[in-house]
Amino acid sequence: MAGSAPLLRLDNADIGHGRRVLLARLSLTLNAGERVALLGQSGAGKSTLLAALRSRLAGDVAWCPQSHGLVPQLAVYHNVYMGRLERHSALANLWNLVRPERRAWTEIAALCDELGLDGLLKRPVAQLSGGQRQRVAIARALYQQRRIFLGDEPVASVDPHQALRLLALIDARHATSVVALHQRELALTHFDRVWGLRDGRLELDAPTRELNLADLDRLYPAADAPPHCTADAPHPAADARRRAVAGDA
Repeated sequence: MAGSAPLLRLDNADIGHGRRVLLARLSLTLNAGERVALLGQSGAGKSTLLAALRSRLAGDVAWCPQSHGLVPQLAVYHNVYMGRLERHSALANLWNLVRPERRAWTEIAALCDELGLDGLLKRPVAQLSGGQRQRVAIARALYQQRRIFLGDEPVASVDPHQALRLLALIDARHATSVVALHQRELALTHFDRVWGLRDGRLELDAPTRELNLADLDRLYPAADAPPHCTADAPHPAADARRRAVAGDA
């Protein structure tokens, strides 16, 4: 946003776990109102960067982890309710396990309806599909009612149509978001900016209007190497010609 101070700025920061640096001399800025797609191959440091952002932004962040962080034995309602545990006393939270608080139940039911989880509030998370669990994790993050959403692949287990719908719900409740993805097309069509990680550094930091798929492909080392053939795996075109000559195509 022009004229406004950034929500967060990293200037040559070393990011990692303990003394182990995974992202060295990282510089980036997160502005209010931005929707940022975080891209990079598995192991590039996306989760590490999100953890660092979460630590620095603290109470402003609604967090949706890659592992979902759900309690399998508890019902959908209780897992979503955990998004606001710190706002209630320990006694109130214990009582809620036995007798759900009416206002919280109504609010969580409405939220779950929007996420396609209607009728599942009493069902243990262990009995849900992977996509349903992912939506429960998103519901818990939305229930936190924070202004910044951080998500570690929150739409990885749903189809493209559902992914767009879920991202729209996230955007409706959060002015700013940083979402780790592997869907490059979605990054270009839905987000304002891309942060791309590769080889322990921020390889790409640009508005999506200036990018195309080829730019994003460079974040993935496999895209650099030309396709090659081995004796065990001949090139498809060459194999088709061989079969045509042999009369079996």
